[in-house]
Amino acid sequence: QVQLVESGGGLVQPGGSLRLSCVASGSILEIYTMAWYRQAPGKQRELVATIAYAGNTDYVDSVKGRFTISRDNAENTVYLQMNSLKPEDTAVYYCNVDLRYYNKRDFRNVLWGQGTQVTVSS
Repeated sequence: QVQLVESGGGLVQPGGSLRLSCVASGSILEIYTMAWYRQAPGKQRELVATIAYAGNTDYVDSVKGRFTISRDNAENTVYLQMNSLKPEDTAVYYCNVDLRYYNKRDFRNVLWGQGTQVTVSS
């Protein structure tokens, strides 16, 4: 079995910072693109940031200059450093990982983390 475990969410004041982590564990053979999505109440899930294996990154316009996605390939971990947080960043944040793993045979699949709540409020 392969699973993604997220951590780092919480309550923060506007202008504050949080760092999210997502660790993939199990019989992992290779990890490709890693990403963070978020879903605010009453809204569709939104792609926030992506990072390729080689480190190329992309961001939704609303977080450019404030959020930084990074990864540690040796630890199968993706991070999202969130600075200058705004109330509109409030959402459940999900990691999303495209990977290849072994379970009696070779599989390739895209997995989701369980989600972590980020609340930005004074």
